[in-house]
Amino acid sequence: MTTLAPTSTSELRDAIGGAVAAGAKLEIRAGGSKADIGAERAVTLLDLRGFCGVVDYDPAELVLTVKPGTPLTQIEALVTGENQSLAFEPWDHGPLFSRPPGVATIGGVIAAGVAGPDRLARGSARDHLLGFTAVSGRAEVFVAGGRVIKNVTGYDLPKLMAASWGRLAAMTELTLRVCPRPQATATMALEGLGASEAVAAMTRAMGSSAEVSAAAHLPAALRAGPALTLFRLPGFERSVVARCAKMAEWLRPHGALHRVPQTEADTLWGAVRQVAPLGPEGSIWRIHVPPSRAPTVVQVLEPLGAQWLFDWAGGLIWVRLQAHAEQIRATAAAAGGHATLVRAPRELRNAVPALHPRSRVVSALEARIRRAFDPAGVFETGRFLD
Repeated sequence: MTTLAPTSTSELRDAIGGAVAAGAKLEIRAGGSKADIGAERAVTLLDLRGFCGVVDYDPAELVLTVKPGTPLTQIEALVTGENQSLAFEPWDHGPLFSRPPGVATIGGVIAAGVAGPDRLARGSARDHLLGFTAVSGRAEVFVAGGRVIKNVTGYDLPKLMAASWGRLAAMTELTLRVCPRPQATATMALEGLGASEAVAAMTRAMGSSAEVSAAAHLPAALRAGPALTLFRLPGFERSVVARCAKMAEWLRPHGALHRVPQTEADTLWGAVRQVAPLGPEGSIWRIHVPPSRAPTVVQVLEPLGAQWLFDWAGGLIWVRLQAHAEQIRATAAAAGGHATLVRAPRELRNAVPALHPRSRVVSALEARIRRAFDPAGVFETGRFLD
């Protein structure tokens, strides 16, 4: 597989322009932690690891500008040193594909729209991308958004670029909003709930004034012990203590709420974020549905052999199931949601589109948007079988 590795905007522009002229296809990649999502493709790699480093960081203004090939670990270490964080809680997909951790880059995180449990209350990657510079499929450099939090000029292209999977343009620089780290964080848990009870408890908690930032459920089948329903409460220490006490009262109909020791809580949330309880092998699906429909989805899929866990208060279901792709997609659609094939053997990835099929109207709109940025289809690699 041919690889192009530009290190400057002019080199990147020339690489894309050359591919357009030759009728070639380019796949934008840096760390490659998510390279096994989607079908196999014989294309030229556009390696952006040469675009690496921090351009500007202003902790007082909560704004960070970096190059897309910068490792996620480096950025997290930088902002942690200023007692700040990336609020959408991104994570490294490498271990999910049996790769060593530490290869994920910030550009890949934004391009795939990656977010962890705190996305429920603090927004997704698209909500924290303030601006970017990129080279389109026309081999043209353009700038969108800005380096300030309050920016309402022009079209909100950062929202469009996040989760675009590198199908619109190659970013050379991006600006993110960062957030102060909470002074304290508590994790409260209920034990022994089934899927329906867990969703009911999480819904009650999210609708309360406890300011819960994350809620997840690990069924007993994934643990050496009873099922565990988790709630994360960040804030000032006195506020956290008071809200935990209130939570115990509000959720008493669902069982006795207890506080999880911090070290254990960190391990549990890390496992939920990285889908670790579902193991290193087998097909993994990411299903988005209205939380109230999550129990129905797992009720249908469990008899087929599915293992699962809930994140985002039931709005995100991670499922491990070896076959039954059509049933999974039909079940998600019937519940008002959609299913993404994240990890699977080569044969399944080459036969089943990774992304949930869109309606004809949405597909036509997406195609028009992609053609506006990339009229020659230089970034259309066949990865998503469309």
